[in-house]
Amino acid sequence: MGRMDLERIEKAVREILIAVGEDPDREGLRKTPQRVAKMYKELFSGLEKDPSEHLHTAFTEVYDELVVLRDIPFNSMCEHHLMPFEGKAHVAYLPEGQVVGISKLARVIDDFAHRPQVQERLTSQIANLLMERLNAKGVAVVVQATHTCMTCRGVKKPGSVMVTSAVRGLCKSDARTRGEVMTLLGGQ
Repeated sequence: MGRMDLERIEKAVREILIAVGEDPDREGLRKTPQRVAKMYKELFSGLEKDPSEHLHTAFTEVYDELVVLRDIPFNSMCEHHLMPFEGKAHVAYLPEGQVVGISKLARVIDDFAHRPQVQERLTSQIANLLMERLNAKGVAVVVQATHTCMTCRGVKKPGSVMVTSAVRGLCKSDARTRGEVMTLLGGQ
């Protein structure tokens, strides 16, 4: 993964301002290219990170029930329009002899979210990594998000929420486990 070229972003933003008919040298816009470059560095910081790094430390624990962390806020950028989408992720896993600190789950979500993304891929990436790195018996991830590329442009449907899920292992193959995990992730 390469380093972000802030100078190039600044030049591109300046060109966009000119292309939309603005004067990038007027007082209110003079520093906008630098501000946007800094914003992109923050919003796309996940491009320079490896989310699996957060899962190197696991703790041996004899626990054979679901571990659930709900309502993890996140924000991301839709790769189709470079507009924000934000919401909450809900994660569950069925441990196989080891558990991970709960803050690590939130960090994994942030690292994947802070990239140009689509919600479907984000959901799958989280589930796949947790299944692989935790050697879990099962994983389920549900993501709920509002997409500004749909709420304030195009079809303009404010209040709409997209829900995606990715279910792996016993959380998918065992009907009782799937029912329990989906109930817990749905908050019912």
